[in-house]
Amino acid sequence: MGEHKVALVPDGLEGERVDAVIARMFGLSRSRSAELAAAGRVRLDGAEVGKADRVSGGAMIEVELDDGPRVAQVRPRTVEGVGIVYDDADIVVVDKPVGVAAHPSLGWDGPDVVSHLAGAGFRISTSGVPERQGIVQRLDVGTSGLMVVAKSEIAYTVLKRAFKARTVDKTYHALVQGHPDPFTGTIDAPIGRHPGADWKMAITEGGRHSVTHYDTLEAFVGTTLLEIKLETGRTHQIRVHMAATKHPCVGDPTYGGDPVLAARLGLERQWLHAVRLGFVHPTSGDPVEFRSPYPADLQHALDVVSAA
Repeated sequence: MGEHKVALVPDGLEGERVDAVIARMFGLSRSRSAELAAAGRVRLDGAEVGKADRVSGGAMIEVELDDGPRVAQVRPRTVEGVGIVYDDADIVVVDKPVGVAAHPSLGWDGPDVVSHLAGAGFRISTSGVPERQGIVQRLDVGTSGLMVVAKSEIAYTVLKRAFKARTVDKTYHALVQGHPDPFTGTIDAPIGRHPGADWKMAITEGGRHSVTHYDTLEAFVGTTLLEIKLETGRTHQIRVHMAATKHPCVGDPTYGGDPVLAARLGLERQWLHAVRLGFVHPTSGDPVEFRSPYPADLQHALDVVSAA
């Protein structure tokens, strides 16, 4: 077990980045501070934070130290069900099944996309910590569908910029409870860590700017199939925003989904799928678009509600 340091952030460091703050407060190098944050070993008021997050004066900051970096390991191993939709020298587009994480992380022992790509012989040559090499976007473990991984440094840089600039078309389909009113709308509400559970997200006053657009595709008895476009890409964004409108994703008890309905539809996860991904190719400059069909469990649930 590493050394554990706890301190209160001085008011004079209000608004500074996490990596800069722990470097100054604990006498670490900036790069070591960034490593610790990337490895999930820095907490602010009990919640895990990244190196670029900003601190508040008076907040309690905790850092776990040891003799060297403790990071999630990439163990090359192929994962059944991971589909390769497109592959070239710069990018690989993956159709991710449910139950697979985007990359290894501390506390997650299940399969992940980065380890699959390593096991399947894909060469990812980008900067950053090894377990997140090439990752320019993430999908929740419980969400299936399309994600792009950068294979070259130029692709990584260009795609990261595109996601930040919101020029990537990220389209999802979600089956939600009830019937949203209006049928088409935009949810603009900041998302941050849930104050009562750091494994959940919530709409919070000090959260990050988050925008979700939705449109009704088809209404059923008690449920609605939505097409959702994300401007931003916050953790659990669709799930949190739909729950806030009192129309949680079917099969999502974490955010208010009815477990009885989920059982009736044979669902063991939220009905949420990344169906379309479009962007300008990072080296050719051509627009590209990829699509993913519904997985069997989501299609079955849709068939059941359609027949009602």
